[in-house]
Amino acid sequence: MYKRKKEETKMRPEGIKKTIDMGDGKVIHIETGVLAKQADGAVTVRLGDTILLATVVATKEAREGIDFLPLQVEYREKFSAAGRFPGGFFKREARPSDHEVLTSRLVDRALRPLFPDDFHGDTQVVISLMSADKENGADAIACLAASAALAVSDIPFGGPVSEVRVSRVNGKMILNPTHSELEGADMDLIVAGTSSDILMVEGEMNEVQESDMIEAIKVAHDAIKKHCVAMEELSAMVPKSRTKRTYNHENNDEAIGKKIMDFCYQKYYDYAMEPSSKEARMEKFNAIKEECLATLSEEEKVDKAMLGRFFKKTQKKAVRNVCLDHGKRLDGRRTDEIRPIWSEVDVLPGTHGSAIFTRGETQAINMLTLGSSMDEQTIDRATKKTSESFMLHYNFPSFSTGEVKPIRGPGRREVGHGNLAMRALKPVIPPAPGNPYTIRLNCDILESNGSSSMATVCSGTLALMDAGVKIKAPVSGIAMGMISDGSRHAILSDILGDEDFLGDMDFKICGTANGITATQMDMKVDGLPYEVLAQALEQARQGRMHILGEMLKTLDAPRGDYKDHAPRIITIEIPKESIGAVIGPGGRVIQEIQAETGAHISIDEVDGRGMVEIMSENKASIDAALARVNAIANPPQAEVGATYKGKVKTIMPYGAFVEVMPGVDGLLHVSELDWKRIERVEDVLKEGEVVEFQVTGKDPRSGKLKLSRRVLLPKPEGYVEREPAMAGERRDRGDRPRRDDRPRRDDRPRRENRGPENN
Repeated sequence: MYKRKKEETKMRPEGIKKTIDMGDGKVIHIETGVLAKQADGAVTVRLGDTILLATVVATKEAREGIDFLPLQVEYREKFSAAGRFPGGFFKREARPSDHEVLTSRLVDRALRPLFPDDFHGDTQVVISLMSADKENGADAIACLAASAALAVSDIPFGGPVSEVRVSRVNGKMILNPTHSELEGADMDLIVAGTSSDILMVEGEMNEVQESDMIEAIKVAHDAIKKHCVAMEELSAMVPKSRTKRTYNHENNDEAIGKKIMDFCYQKYYDYAMEPSSKEARMEKFNAIKEECLATLSEEEKVDKAMLGRFFKKTQKKAVRNVCLDHGKRLDGRRTDEIRPIWSEVDVLPGTHGSAIFTRGETQAINMLTLGSSMDEQTIDRATKKTSESFMLHYNFPSFSTGEVKPIRGPGRREVGHGNLAMRALKPVIPPAPGNPYTIRLNCDILESNGSSSMATVCSGTLALMDAGVKIKAPVSGIAMGMISDGSRHAILSDILGDEDFLGDMDFKICGTANGITATQMDMKVDGLPYEVLAQALEQARQGRMHILGEMLKTLDAPRGDYKDHAPRIITIEIPKESIGAVIGPGGRVIQEIQAETGAHISIDEVDGRGMVEIMSENKASIDAALARVNAIANPPQAEVGATYKGKVKTIMPYGAFVEVMPGVDGLLHVSELDWKRIERVEDVLKEGEVVEFQVTGKDPRSGKLKLSRRVLLPKPEGYVEREPAMAGERRDRGDRPRRDDRPRRDDRPRRENRGPENN
């Protein structure tokens, strides 16, 4: 037997570790130098028994023709991390779920602004859930893991940066709450930032005030500072990270840049003073660009990517300065002015609810569908398996911006925008039994020039009210921007697409008249004072109220009833022990009720109660199904002597079993079919036939009802009722012949017990 030499035995390498104490017993462990060592940077981050592996790799050279940062951030959950098999036929992870896409976006939006502007190497960050417990969410530490991987690499990066989740439960702010702690929270935010600045905020709330949201951001930032200190200390312990790689991904000739600035700046500035539409503005700015290019030599025009950067930089500076100097915007509005709004409801007669919302050059159409609990979306993630009864899907076709692109599935932007609108509206959707429906909103953007996600929220509110859904309160949304030169700030309400690109901050606020329901912020300026943020939120509140007022001019409350063609749903509670009787063997009973009434029925056990949902577009259908279910679950008692009509269920040689009432059968004996003798039951009754009968009693042994048809028929003239036999007395057979001449049983001699010898 071959034996390995003792000196060849490898031990687990000693990793480099850091620990972050978050308080309340929550400790985060970061380790590097053990796993995935061929990556440019790799770390594991652990919170409880939730463990993430984050890796980062970047090419040293940029691809030819690339003039931006090709960054990929991929968050993936392994089902094996939670000890589960993936659902479906193929038992392996496939395309990322919406949750994975949304988590990837959260990390991407925090990392991307911190890479150097001139770094264009292909960069990929992969965050994998390797172990999951049932309490600690992985999405709250995904950005920390990604930033730590960059911190221990030689990739140029302006971090560290981190994210934390902050939630308010019973008035208390909780950092990185467990799943059980999240229950009952009225605020749930993910906040990203560096040790000095907030970069990103995203979350949902239950009509909270602006001041409460700012307080939560401050609490989160204090925790983020601890994360950043730990990553700086970890980076200092890794030799590789001390010297960042050198690169040269851009060729910037500042002399050419000065020529472009000198020629174009004032022209851009003067034109930006004149109100213009998106199309006219693009044409004019391109014309100025062509005039400038005509003044450059062929040698100076060789690097088109460099020229494009200089033109953008010049245009951006001119437009920003017009806004700061004069408070004027590209379309001529004041900084706090909202574009013209018009809306319409009930525009698509085939839907259960519909609405168009148009604000300036942005237009959204929303279509609503009502369904039963069978239409709920199944959520099957590594750490969670549940269902969702409210869905919102956002679509952004290329024609909305006048472009031609192939039609593909929803991209990350569409998933993110749809999720923001869904979270904005979800707090106002009434729970069951006030709302028995599964609801789907399907929004198509027909025109886009800024803030299409907020148009989705506004059109979604109108579609819900048009459908008759009794929402708690109408929700509106607004996209805000800000321009700053360090000393001056211009806060812009209802930003254009161009202003989104030119600004230092853009944030979206959704809410009712009572408070905020959802937000998404991206801040690109360093050192933004909280006082300026508070001012921006107050201006956003005023803008939301204006937009809400315009919406309510179209429809100011949910309709009193659902559309005529919308499905009607009623939900009733039945005893738990009656669930099986309603379903029947192999589902036979419930299938029969559905087939005969045309209603759709679903049954579930909730908290020890049987919950029955009946849905149909026809009220008579619902009433019929309801009567059948009630009769089975709470069967009425048949009265002896009462007359009923029922369907013949089964025919036997000795009689027929007849349905007295739904779920209650009785025996109609062959002797009770008629006054005359009936040889075969089939000569009188057929299965499925409806027969009239009277309940004459109940069998004491089986409990079955005894029925009679003959008592309802005229008695034949001269009919003589046979006297009932006494107990123990055998009725005289009369002249009926015996089968043989054998003696009667009582006359036969008793047989003696025969032993083996008598066999």
